[in-house]
Amino acid sequence: MSTESNNIVVPEAPAIPGLQFRHFRGPEDYPVMVAIIDACKVVDKIEHVDTVETLTQDYEHLINSDPRRDMLFVEVAGAPIGYSRVMWEHMPQDKQRVYQHFAFLVPAWRGRGIWRTMLRYNERRLREIAAGHAGDAEKLFEAWAADTESAWRALLESEGYGPVRYGYEMVRPHLEDIPDLPLPAGIDVRPSSAEQFDEIIDAAREAFLDHWGFAEDEWGAEARQEWRDHRTFNPALWQVAWDGDEIAGMVLNFIDEIENTMYHRQRGYTETICVRRPWRKRGLARALIARSFGVLKAAGMTEAGLGVDAQNPHGALRLYESMGFQVTKEFVTYRKALAE
Repeated sequence: MSTESNNIVVPEAPAIPGLQFRHFRGPEDYPVMVAIIDACKVVDKIEHVDTVETLTQDYEHLINSDPRRDMLFVEVAGAPIGYSRVMWEHMPQDKQRVYQHFAFLVPAWRGRGIWRTMLRYNERRLREIAAGHAGDAEKLFEAWAADTESAWRALLESEGYGPVRYGYEMVRPHLEDIPDLPLPAGIDVRPSSAEQFDEIIDAAREAFLDHWGFAEDEWGAEARQEWRDHRTFNPALWQVAWDGDEIAGMVLNFIDEIENTMYHRQRGYTETICVRRPWRKRGLARALIARSFGVLKAAGMTEAGLGVDAQNPHGALRLYESMGFQVTKEFVTYRKALAE
């Protein structure tokens, strides 16, 4: 693709000398994206691992997003300063389709109208996508922001987005004083293997059906392959509870060695915590979390982390607080109606 054909004319762009917009060029853009993300993370206080390798893996498994049509890159005098991408999800339980987007802009160029231009470009692209979706599902724009991303939050709110859901990053700052909590009668934990992956994920999908924002694509073939290919995939750390031949619940623990090296810590994650309906209210989740602390400690970790929907109807936040987790960061889901 020539440089000229790769350029995009964006309406209402601010009059800044040398400002131009273009499409995604392929894997050669991954180092550009990493540099932009890294510049943003410092100011926005976001801890996340982004390398050429991680982006390569992520972009090999995108769902409902075509980078060559759904991304926007921003340059000034040929120097990249930002990029954005759009995607969408169908949430049949909620009778909604959500049209999602994000936009990174290096802090030195914020406040000049570029970020707003990117946001509105994203919305126009999402309206094009939404126009091809028939049915009676409610259509909504969606974006996310951490409590430390004050500039992005202010921009979303100025464009009519409102908060609809809150989530927390939580950390148990040590793995000492692990409670000794027995499994419910008749339940045992068995070693997990990659061969059991689909059976385990099927059980997790069923358990999460009644959670806010459930989207079927998050449990489909592409999402599962991404899970298997991810650098943190390690079934040996999982705690999966069985009642005979039935999976009752689980905690799919993982350790991100690259992240730990980058942020100088030894943190393991207790994630995909769920109990299927027939086995709820029996203390199973609590027992599995306690066992997970022991597994992570044995692997050399000194703390545990997780993410939680603050409004989880099953009392997940209270459970995690009772197990020693503390809130370290807030995340907000923003939405506004999509008018085609």
